[in-house]
Amino acid sequence: MALLEEPIKEVRTLKNYIDGEWVESKGEVVDVVNPATYQTIAKVPISTGEEMDAAVEAAKAAFPDWRRTTPVARARYLYRLKELLEENFEEVSRIQTQEHGKTIDESRGETRRGIENVEVACGIPTLMQGYYSEDIAHGIDEWVIPTPLGVFGIIGPFNFPFMIPLWSAPYAVATGNCVIVKPSPEVPNSQMKLAELVEEAGFPPGVWNVVNGERAVVGRVLEHPDVKGITFVGRTSTAKEVICKKCGETGKKYIAQASAKNFMTIMPDCDVERTVTAMMTSFFGNTGQRCLSAANAVIVGEDDAFYKSFMDRVVEQTSNIKIGYGLDESVQMGPVRDKGKKDNIISYIESGIKQGAKIRLDGRKDIKIVGDYPETCFLGPTIFEDVTPDMRIGSEEIFGPVMSVIRVKDLNEAIEIANANPYGNGDSIFTTSGKSAREYQYNIISGNVGINIGIVAPMAFFPFSGMKDSFFGVLHTQGREAVRFFTESKVVIQRWF
Repeated sequence: MALLEEPIKEVRTLKNYIDGEWVESKGEVVDVVNPATYQTIAKVPISTGEEMDAAVEAAKAAFPDWRRTTPVARARYLYRLKELLEENFEEVSRIQTQEHGKTIDESRGETRRGIENVEVACGIPTLMQGYYSEDIAHGIDEWVIPTPLGVFGIIGPFNFPFMIPLWSAPYAVATGNCVIVKPSPEVPNSQMKLAELVEEAGFPPGVWNVVNGERAVVGRVLEHPDVKGITFVGRTSTAKEVICKKCGETGKKYIAQASAKNFMTIMPDCDVERTVTAMMTSFFGNTGQRCLSAANAVIVGEDDAFYKSFMDRVVEQTSNIKIGYGLDESVQMGPVRDKGKKDNIISYIESGIKQGAKIRLDGRKDIKIVGDYPETCFLGPTIFEDVTPDMRIGSEEIFGPVMSVIRVKDLNEAIEIANANPYGNGDSIFTTSGKSAREYQYNIISGNVGINIGIVAPMAFFPFSGMKDSFFGVLHTQGREAVRFFTESKVVIQRWF
């Protein structure tokens, strides 16, 4: 594809994919806007509860035959889907950039991580194996058989429209369940394209469904008695007040991955050049709209000379980040997803100034955009110094390109500050000391921990973890834990006379 070529070339009203058919919704229709150009690229329906009911019924009807399909045969559908995703790799990636705003390299990374989950799920013939013991008592044998449960709902967020539903859906269908994906209405095109490829791969009708919408369809999938479980990625408030509460009331299994406030601890013995480079991607990649983005840079030690030299390099490198439309290969940071999110980030910047933090780089001012695009959703990187953990910018999730710098006297204080925060999603340390690294790894309360890694994103064959208010549930998405979540252990104890 040529530079800046947009895969979505005309505005179309999207449909739901239910029971192997593209179904026009009866709900109201809202615009999907490209945040870089601020032009409408699609219209998405806000579907009704009845339409979600239809998807559940289709999935429920498809389940018995799909469950009886052998794991090897189910894997073959996923192999075919994987091939189609590779063939459509660039188009899928460009759709993400066009609807979300992230750079094309970030979209390609997202596509690759999504495909990797499909690849891992292709191993279901071995991943789903049970275990057996003979003669647990005289003449009695015992098995554990992982058994699929039925219909699962998958509720996706706006920040990774393609990848995050693939943390769950391939494992759900590989284990013999049927799914209903509910994309964010802000970024539905990625899941529409994925559903087209699912259809082309030949999945039986009802196995993989997509229903667009907002609260009405989420509420219905949470309440429906034939839905056995939910996976969700979104805000902690929604996870606690909606997902956990409703699933508790209705007896559904759930995985709820939630908000974050990630701490990057920087030791004075770090490799400065590599640390600063990692900071650029971690703080400002995906325009800070990543649950694994670093938010607070905790610089350890009382050496003012090191601190000044280090921060001068950070500010200089940040100042040179190229901002623009993500389909331009030279651009390093795109817009935030919409104007409302930009306004929210600005309110945090203003609160930081009001609470006494020193603004070293102000992303609100003099935004130099590569190309002729409206500033509506664009924001530059912001750096605050003299931040304390009790400030809003030091304690709350901003979800934007804002770095808050906190100084501490030693590693123990850095760990205490991070552990005192209610979130525990992805914290990291940069050091050349094995002793410091192990002390950090051992004592930090965080689900994903990085040692000289800026974005602590687990591979598809490891679980995407989380602790404290960043995660609710028992098992996690991805890999073996996802297989365990989408099955139940049927224990068979057998004796023959």
